Amino acid sequence: MDNYQIADSFSLLAKLIDIHGENSFKSKSYAAAAFAIEKLTTPLNEIPREKISSIKGIGDSSARKIIEILETGKLQNLEEIISKTPPGVVEMLNIKGIGPKKIHTIWKEMELESIGELLYACKENRLKLYKGFGEKTQQSVLENIEFYFKSKGSFLYAQVATIAPVIQNFFEKLFPSKRIEITGAFKRQMEIINELEFVIEETLTIIENTLQNTEGFELVEKDKDTIVFKSSNGIIIKIYACTSANFIHTLVATSSSEEFNNSINEKFPLLASSNAISEVEYFSAIGINMIVSPLRETAEIVEMAEKGKIPTLIQPADIRGIIHCHSNWSDGSNTLEEMAQAAINRGLEYLVISDHSKSAFYAQGLQEEKIREQHLYIDELNQKLHPFKIFKSIESDILNDGNLDYADGILAGFDLVIASVHSNLKMSEEKAMMRLIKAIENPYTTILGHMTGRLLLSRPGYPVNHDAIIDACAANHVVIELNAHPSRLDIDWRHIQKALAKKVLISIDPDSHHTDGLDDTRFGVMVAQKAMVTKMDNLSSYSLEAFEKFITERKKLKGI
Repeated sequence: MDNYQIADSFSLLAKLIDIHGENSFKSKSYAAAAFAIEKLTTPLNEIPREKISSIKGIGDSSARKIIEILETGKLQNLEEIISKTPPGVVEMLNIKGIGPKKIHTIWKEMELESIGELLYACKENRLKLYKGFGEKTQQSVLENIEFYFKSKGSFLYAQVATIAPVIQNFFEKLFPSKRIEITGAFKRQMEIINELEFVIEETLTIIENTLQNTEGFELVEKDKDTIVFKSSNGIIIKIYACTSANFIHTLVATSSSEEFNNSINEKFPLLASSNAISEVEYFSAIGINMIVSPLRETAEIVEMAEKGKIPTLIQPADIRGIIHCHSNWSDGSNTLEEMAQAAINRGLEYLVISDHSKSAFYAQGLQEEKIREQHLYIDELNQKLHPFKIFKSIESDILNDGNLDYADGILAGFDLVIASVHSNLKMSEEKAMMRLIKAIENPYTTILGHMTGRLLLSRPGYPVNHDAIIDACAANHVVIELNAHPSRLDIDWRHIQKALAKKVLISIDPDSHHTDGLDDTRFGVMVAQKAMVTKMDNLSSYSLEAFEKFITERKKLKGI
């Protein structure tokens, strides 16, 4: 087990002790141990056993349990308490808004043992009758359960990005000399994947018989053209069986939205009988350039392709710098120099360091004195790393009243400012819009960070009027971030075209908290492609020279 798995075991043990209403001192000590383990930079299995108890936050009892895990791969106390806890009660830990203490009430006092029962109780207004629960809490729990059920069984694109090619390679070995292509939502580069889909040039019977006799695949359903399996890792796999003659047509049809399919089939009814051997040939047969799969969403795309108006889409190689990243000055894992060197190693020209601001106390946000220290250090690094450049920035919290959390004199010292909401996310659209618009109108705000605060499959984000925000950004020369973290991808690509039409720049930023996170820009690029973003539309595609000019001209424009 690695450190994160061991920390998860301690964290779960602490929560289950609270759920059972047992010794709170033990619960707190195990939670503290989990926190300490997660922060370790050295794997526990590389630390001498006798020195584990001397690690800050880990006592003798926790050290013995760590050794037990390292030597046996399990924790007896955890297994015992799990065996005494209904599975549905454990699953409640996945519902936001109810911690272990509330789950204790739900289980022991309300006598509810599943999320389904809890949802029903919310709809009957029973939850608010108990101490610690009010009407707002009940409504929040209800909404979070519905969101959980909707999301269950779904995956972030990034979660399956490494699995999909492995499965394809496995199929290629099972069905040698047969054409096999991944299709569906994954090929369309959708942010959420409910199932992995493949087109296989083989009969349905042979596919079924082969996978039925293959370990790790469970048959779910089938019809005359498709068969669905559940893999051992929980991913649903849908396979379209087809002949050589209709392979490409099936591939295009299954990697397109219903609207796109209806439009192209209505305009070109003979396409279904096409014997094209590639997607390029398939589209050239009707006299248009190939419409790549990420764009196969709307009828409008077909019309644009007919008129030759689809632009050259942004590519991962078009990213020239990293905008929005964190170092260990706040809540990042790496030093500022390590982050810069990682960017240099990737062939990038600059990095915009944007650690958290002082209101983000949970993330060790920078007080004014730390800002001054960091800026002096950046000056030193820029001399050392020239011609690579680090820009001075901050991810400034948008406060409840819409103000940023530094005085103007401090904000003026940054090259650029990213303004983001991190607190009090449960707000009405009216409240959210007041905060965002006021922040956008602040002359020091350069980029609006992760517009809705959403976390895909975890938190839907606060409600906003996208059109009004885009209009405000256009009027105030504020860039809109496309936060490339796989859990955010915010602004949603469905609204980006509106921003581009208003001449608002997008900035594809990784929001990275460690060096590996710099590579998340590729996920932002993938969804940006769906919105037909070009490299000219994206701030982080600017060369160092162009980026410096952008900063200088914007400051002059805003009179700062």
